[in-house]
Amino acid sequence: MKRLQKVISEAGIASRRKAEDLIVAGKVSVNGKIITELGYKVSGNDIVSVDGKELKKEDKVYFLLNKPRGVVSTTSDEVDRKTVVELIDTDKAIFPVGRLDYDTTGLILLTNDGDFANIITHPSYGLKKTYIAKISGILNKEKVTLLKDGILVDGKKSKALRVKTRRIDKNKNTSIVEIEVAEGRNHIIKKMFNEIGYDVLKLKREKIDIFTIQGLKSGEYRKLTVKEVKTIYSYKKNP
Repeated sequence: MKRLQKVISEAGIASRRKAEDLIVAGKVSVNGKIITELGYKVSGNDIVSVDGKELKKEDKVYFLLNKPRGVVSTTSDEVDRKTVVELIDTDKAIFPVGRLDYDTTGLILLTNDGDFANIITHPSYGLKKTYIAKISGILNKEKVTLLKDGILVDGKKSKALRVKTRRIDKNKNTSIVEIEVAEGRNHIIKKMFNEIGYDVLKLKREKIDIFTIQGLKSGEYRKLTVKEVKTIYSYKKNP
């Protein structure tokens, strides 16, 4: 759901402030009903008209990007760092679905579809995410058990659905670990390993539900297929 003035602004009809003036003046209708309330919210299914002219709905687009290190997961950056949006060639106003840290690489989705983004990120859907972490130290069985049983992170219990040690380097005292979770709190993987005594040296997200970065080099992206989008929408419910 979006505020009515924001929908008008995003359609390129007027600035947000001018859109508010149009609403107050009684020139905006939703599903044939004049709306003068500035806080009124509409969904993607509502028909919004300004001065009797229906706003055109923007085509929905969906992208999967293999995010490189040193790129921020925002639409713009105050210190002028490169953003994930700049890596996608599109004229649509897309945004990243969730986020990856500046130094974290791997799978991130971008779209202009708020409903799709909500299914991916809302905790009630519990979509599984798989990460590959290079950590300091040797991960032992006891610590794996702790991760699977659940540990407190910022006062809330978090647990790994699956943990697999891919490689151990005793000379460098590091481990490469595959870990799967069903939540998307900021820095959650780093914090989970920190809680059991390990620093995360490198982190890459390889998978979100049906999506993987297989076949994509760092910085490359692809469009989602119609089937993939429909699969995500098949999970839709009212959380």
